[in-house]
Amino acid sequence: MRHTASFYLSMKIRIKTNSLRYRLTRTDVSQLASTGCLRDEVNFGGQSLVNVIKVTDNDDLSASFENNTITMFIPEFMVGEFEHTDRVGFEKGNGQLYLLVEKDFACLENVAEDQSDNYPNPLAEQYHEKGS
Repeated sequence: MRHTASFYLSMKIRIKTNSLRYRLTRTDVSQLASTGCLRDEVNFGGQSLVNVIKVTDNDDLSASFENNTITMFIPEFMVGEFEHTDRVGFEKGNGQLYLLVEKDFACLENVAEDQSDNYPNPLAEQYHEKGS
């Protein structure tokens, strides 16, 4: 039985012209599989923007925006594929809103951001061979 607690983790969200893109670290995927929910919050002083990913029994990705909360609903089978396979991501475009949830890979270039919980980049070996 899945717990229903929310966890504050390092998921990333990108919002751009009618599209939502979430990138999940290894810990994010593990917590989503075990608890069914991830939550993050951006405080703007008097208001907050809350980002939530919730596991659902539905067959496809969906999203809502209510009370300053963006919620992406992800089917349980997709979370299982993230956790147990090399599947990179899932997407849905319904004409009005494009949804994408994917694994967060380590950058190929050195960056200041902590990437220790990111997935290994599948292009890293090729990239570093070209650079040698």
